[in-house]
Amino acid sequence: MRLVILIFVSLLFGVSSIYAQSITVGTYNIRYKNTADSINGNPWCQRCDVICGMINFHALEIFGAQEVLHEQLLDMLQRLSGYGYVGVGRDDGKTKGEYAPIFYRKDKFKVLDSGNFWLSEDTSYPNKGWDAALPRICTWAKFRVKDSGFEFLFLNLHMDHVGVEARKNSAKLVLERITQFTDSLPVVLTGDFNVDQYSPNYKILVESDLLKDSYKVANIRYALNGTFNDFKSESMTTSRIDHVFVSAGFKVSRYGVLTDTYRVFNGDSISEGSDNFPNEVTYNNCVARVPSDHFPVKVELIYE
Repeated sequence: MRLVILIFVSLLFGVSSIYAQSITVGTYNIRYKNTADSINGNPWCQRCDVICGMINFHALEIFGAQEVLHEQLLDMLQRLSGYGYVGVGRDDGKTKGEYAPIFYRKDKFKVLDSGNFWLSEDTSYPNKGWDAALPRICTWAKFRVKDSGFEFLFLNLHMDHVGVEARKNSAKLVLERITQFTDSLPVVLTGDFNVDQYSPNYKILVESDLLKDSYKVANIRYALNGTFNDFKSESMTTSRIDHVFVSAGFKVSRYGVLTDTYRVFNGDSISEGSDNFPNEVTYNNCVARVPSDHFPVKVELIYE
């Protein structure tokens, strides 16, 4: 009898594993292109290949990005293999100003519907809300996974870095929109929220009964740092201001903060050997740099 039960349980888990499928999502503030960063050794022309190479390698199937200027958007589309996007510039609803785009693998997802709204009292046109320093936008889309038919809602945003009231009201606004949009669809909300896990505005989202922080509910978590680095490769923080929130309908298998760095030659770098390596192995003294002033977040979601 025990053998029969074991066989039944094994078959049950086998069937369950067949129907459970995954989506790899992420969020990444790539840092807008500007002259000051170039002077300080972090030009976009240097960072872009690293950012896109990391996204391709880590296979983010769908992710929200922030601070993406139109020129940067075009650069990324050239380097990302097989991705499309939805989103508009926040300054004119077309191409001016920063986008909060959603990038997605075209071979995996179909866009069913999409749009944008501004984080403001009037959400229908480009404007600053409450005490915000800048116009802020949220991009959304309904997607279908092509091979399974699974449908879900994905939202991506960048909350204001100055306005306390703006962040609080933006959180409430997004929750209201999710309630209006979902049609009972599972939800993913990504972005640079400019609030960490200790903020009252963070609690507005996680205590809403709509969303869970993927960091907290992940089965496997790999986060040796927070998500903001200020272009300082040796910095450390516990604060997570870039988040991936999910609703019921998703289980979080894995969560990670990707702290990849790259190397650039300094002015006096020379090839050197080492007593610890064979003679033919040499290395150069370089400067370690990070691709953006934020670290990206990668999350693997399971659905059935």
